[in-house]
Amino acid sequence: MKALFGIRPGERLLAAVALLVFIALNALVVVKYYGLFTPVSDNTWQLFIHNFHLSGFDPITYAVITDWTAGYNVYRHPLLAFFMFLPYLLNCGLTWLTGINCALFIVAGINVFCSLYALLFMYRILSEIVGLGRACSVVLSTLFFSFAYVMASSVAPDHFIISMMLLLLVLYLAGCHIKEHKPMTMKETIVCFVLTAGVSLNNGLKVFLAALFSNGRRFFRPRYLILAVLVPAGLIWTTSEVEYAKLVWPKEQAANAARKAKAAAKQKKDFQMQLKQGVDSATIIAKQKKQRMVSHRLKKLGKPIEPNGFLSWTDISTSRWQSAVENLFGESIQLHRDHLLEDTLRNRPIIVHYRHAWHYVLEAFIMLLFLAGIWAGRRSKFLWLALSFFGLDLIIHLGLGFGLNEVYIMTAHWIYVIPIAIGFLLKAMRPLPRRCLTSLLLLVSLGLWCCNASLLVRFFF
Repeated sequence: MKALFGIRPGERLLAAVALLVFIALNALVVVKYYGLFTPVSDNTWQLFIHNFHLSGFDPITYAVITDWTAGYNVYRHPLLAFFMFLPYLLNCGLTWLTGINCALFIVAGINVFCSLYALLFMYRILSEIVGLGRACSVVLSTLFFSFAYVMASSVAPDHFIISMMLLLLVLYLAGCHIKEHKPMTMKETIVCFVLTAGVSLNNGLKVFLAALFSNGRRFFRPRYLILAVLVPAGLIWTTSEVEYAKLVWPKEQAANAARKAKAAAKQKKDFQMQLKQGVDSATIIAKQKKQRMVSHRLKKLGKPIEPNGFLSWTDISTSRWQSAVENLFGESIQLHRDHLLEDTLRNRPIIVHYRHAWHYVLEAFIMLLFLAGIWAGRRSKFLWLALSFFGLDLIIHLGLGFGLNEVYIMTAHWIYVIPIAIGFLLKAMRPLPRRCLTSLLLLVSLGLWCCNASLLVRFFF
């Protein structure tokens, strides 16, 4: 733990500057919502859900830390509510001492911690695993956090910055094992899987990919496969089932019953009012049916494979090409000025175009460097591990369409592969071209920092 989380002498200046930047970014959220979220309230869930707006990010963590409940989707985030129990206890103590709800400050602290160590793990990957010098590693780490939705994730009260820090930790550990030709131990695999899958279930698969690349054939040894892979996966899924049955389902049933009763009472009241106005009953019923159909259509953001169950989150109708250009590799890196950080479930169109051509030129430039980096590092086992993480997300989002309507909010789960690949490109270059490209990347990262940070400030104020 000390080796992983201790800040080394060569990292202290980078860590100090990054710490100040991350504190400043999170201060934007604290200042914006201080007056609204700090008073102690009995209806915290509605308060946070209806008043916090930052793209498609959910403020569920504020509610869980304020009044602990299994508020997350337990099949996608099986253990996240339990991970938030200690912050909840801390908030209870601070609320008792100060008389205000301190969830804003606690979440900001979590975000700052995870952002700082995500940056440090990226720096270590580039310097120790890829083998770059300090200057190149700092520039690519700066470029990484200049990406729009890495920056946005670092201030959002959601799970993405936590997931990104854990995924980079897994990559760093696996990279060390690959470099030293040592397998990941069973204990390391189990701990990494429980933490990573506990926060976001699909990311647990990436831990198994890391173990596969690190251990090779030893991954398939019966003892390792059963104890380090099958048993933890089964326990996580069983925990999700029990959590849903005991903590979520009873509340859902009560909420659904109350919602239906309220809707029925309103419908009956409207029906009687329109009858008094002389409208015939058949016309009223037809009008109500039409309103329900319109409401149902408005909730649909893309045609799913199946209308119900797990596959209801898929999307087979949204254009993959436009989504890749404008959202996956566009909005993830550069914020659109139009519909700035709006939510597709509220008022943002799924596809938004940039105003100027230079945005697409910059996007194409970064993608070309990414592809060139893949070619330069094509013989690196570690790069193929990082690409396997990215490939899994491509299958989930572009293939099946999970979350395709707001694919950019998942940026933190995969975009680290871009600076890692560019790192292999820099490593393969001669000294003079490497210095020129590093200088150009520094200018790009500073430009993205100025552009994205200023838009983030504009959004909050």
